[in-house]
This record gives sequence, C-alpha cells and structure tokens, in this order.
Amino acid sequence: MQFDPQGMAPDDLSHAGAVVDKAIEYMIGQNIAPISVASALLGGALGMLARSMDDHAVAQVLRNALRSVEAGELAEMRDGGVPGG
Repeated sequence: MQFDPQGMAPDDLSHAGAVVDKAIEYMIGQNIAPISVASALLGGALGMLARSMDDHAVAQVLRNALRSVEAGELAEMRDGGVPGG
C-alpha cells in the first residue's frame, strides 16, 4: 500500500471508496433506511479499525472525524459545496 506525498491517503482509497459507494447504492435500492445503512457502515468501519489499530489510534481517527463535522465539512457536502472552498 502506497501513501500520497503528504503521507495521508493510501493509493487504494479511491477504489475502496467506490466499493463502499456501490454497497450504499445497493442498500438504498433495497429500501434500507439511510440511518441503518450509515450505522452498519460505521460499525463495520470501527470493527476494521479495531482489528488494525490500537485504541489510541482509533480514538484519534474519531477525533479527526469530529473536527471535520465541527468545522462544517459535512454541512458543505450536504449543501452541495466543496469542502474548504
């Protein structure tokens, strides 16, 4: 797995994101409620993190996600804007 020049994102992140997007499309097409889809994905993500990182590292990932929410990045995405733009 290769990382970008800033050491932030693995080179297979785009592929993983595309697979998740297809899974979301499928679940929505099966009339699974968005909150159930999101909860299942979050639970799966936390399980994956727990298997590959220690608790301190998982907590840091969650803190980074919380900072993104508090900075309004999700609101920008929801409103169709470009984060940071």
